[in-house]
Amino acid sequence: MNSNRTMTLFLTGIAVCAGLVFAGGAQKQLPTTVDPKPRDGNWMQRHNSFNERVKKGNVDLLLIGDSITQGWEGAGKDAWEKYYGKRNAVNLGIGGDRTQHVLWRLDNGNVEGIAPKLAVLMIGTNNSNGTDNTAEEIGEGIQAIVKKLRAKLPQTKVLILAVFPRGEKPNPQREKNAKASEVASKLADNQMVFFQDIGDKFLTGDGVLTKEIMPDYLHLSPQGYEI
Repeated sequence: MNSNRTMTLFLTGIAVCAGLVFAGGAQKQLPTTVDPKPRDGNWMQRHNSFNERVKKGNVDLLLIGDSITQGWEGAGKDAWEKYYGKRNAVNLGIGGDRTQHVLWRLDNGNVEGIAPKLAVLMIGTNNSNGTDNTAEEIGEGIQAIVKKLRAKLPQTKVLILAVFPRGEKPNPQREKNAKASEVASKLADNQMVFFQDIGDKFLTGDGVLTKEIMPDYLHLSPQGYEI
């Protein structure tokens, strides 16, 4: 075989290998759950209101999440005043949020300039609709939020709450959320990061979720917030 032929084959082999490496890298994409994204409309107004609140300081407790957290201002208002009114608590919940939206908020002012004693996080149920995300992807999203909180608020302890049960009876979405919570719980070291699952407090002995606790089998009633 002449030298030119040998060189051509050699270069072709390098090109093929490079192509395979590039293709393999291109196939590995981060799940949407860990990719920070904002939302439109009134969402931005509420996000900005959080930033204005934390600028005032005097924040000892953060509750971070979606509509279930935001609901402390609605059905949970009385329970909030009873238990958290004197704790310098700030509600960082926005209805409809997914893990990627919380990540964006944390990067854009929601925790800037504060050093709370504790941040309580429950997020992920909105990621679990249909085939939007797998349990593993949701768990990774929750983990990403915890890691970001630890980086931005190194003196703040973090409590991960398992995603609450939803649906009247046991169902695949409940199972997905439970698995996602299990993935997230692996970050708990019981020193700075803690995990707690209180979902069974809302259920009957045979796993039924009643309308007295969650009228739409997702959002809490005043009784649910008291629990």
